[in-house]
Amino acid sequence: MQFTTKLIPLAIALAFTGSASAQEVVKIGHVGPISGASAHLGKDNENGARMAIEELNAKGFTINGKKVTFQLVTEDDGADPKQGTSVAQKLVDAKVNGVIGHLNSGTTVPASKIYNDHGIPQISPSSTQPMYTKQGFPGAFRVVANDNKLGGTLGKYAVTKLGAKNIAVIDDRTAYGQGVAGEFARNVRAPGVKIVAKEFTTDKATDFTAILTSLKAKKPDLVFFGGMDAVGGPMLKQMRALGINARFMGGDGVCTQAMIRLAGAALGDGTVTCAEAGGVMGPQEKVLADFSERFKKRFNVPVQLYAPYVYDSVMVMATAMQNAKSADPAKYLPELKKIKYQGVTGLIQFDPKGDIKDGALTLYTFKNGQRTKLDVIK
Repeated sequence: MQFTTKLIPLAIALAFTGSASAQEVVKIGHVGPISGASAHLGKDNENGARMAIEELNAKGFTINGKKVTFQLVTEDDGADPKQGTSVAQKLVDAKVNGVIGHLNSGTTVPASKIYNDHGIPQISPSSTQPMYTKQGFPGAFRVVANDNKLGGTLGKYAVTKLGAKNIAVIDDRTAYGQGVAGEFARNVRAPGVKIVAKEFTTDKATDFTAILTSLKAKKPDLVFFGGMDAVGGPMLKQMRALGINARFMGGDGVCTQAMIRLAGAALGDGTVTCAEAGGVMGPQEKVLADFSERFKKRFNVPVQLYAPYVYDSVMVMATAMQNAKSADPAKYLPELKKIKYQGVTGLIQFDPKGDIKDGALTLYTFKNGQRTKLDVIK
């Protein structure tokens, strides 16, 4: 026995030595619509996660004094709830240590139960439906303000700042679209203000002639759309073609760089108002601008919308693991609950429900074919 031990081939001995010192792999799941009408936003989110993972690995991130390697495990939910739950189960089966996503509220909410049932923490960088955190799942977090604030702020702004009197509301029947449109409608109550129409479409529609022809007869001075840019852009084009010159308003789904391409000249100058969940002021503006520059250099495309929030979500999760000295979900979850992280999007802390504390909103319009900031509201 002693003789054969001495004759163990050197390659086998080295293999055993290598496995003993191998770095721990920490799997971070990411889910977004990488296919379909919102693929440009899903890819933007995925790139934000990839950038964070690359930077963590490049600097030799350690947990409990040991260097770890982060691995990004990405899935495409196609912005479809059924597909969302299917890929959520795939991430569970892959034994990911945590999940960043989903992008849409309609996929985030049903998927969250699967992650909760398996004890996997989830940080959504972009879903705004209040139900996500109202479910009471201990591992559900978000880094942006929810629809209560988003829709509510836009509703008040429409009345107090834009002077809207006759308002039409359209939503795309998704969890996000209905949620933000509902909150908007609840906050436009004021003397002399009327909601002259409530209409709905789908998140895959392309022809809005019937809806818009009906609206035109009611002479709205503002049209609010709850939905994403892939529908909002063409809708705005068709509004203008029909001679509806009302102001156009929407939430973060239409507050994207892609709206410039999707709506074209129909955007006009200052006739569209939208709000993005999140926002920075003062010195933090340069921090966010520096991130956007690094992002464009790395991926050769500008930030579309939520990439900075995805990036911060990964960093928050990694920091919680470091603080807990473990990537075990059960051990780092308590650290997530008490995190205080200064990210590129500002200070990130969560309230007892998992919502971000003091979530900001940024109001934008479009002028000369460019998205232009109006105000940051806390």
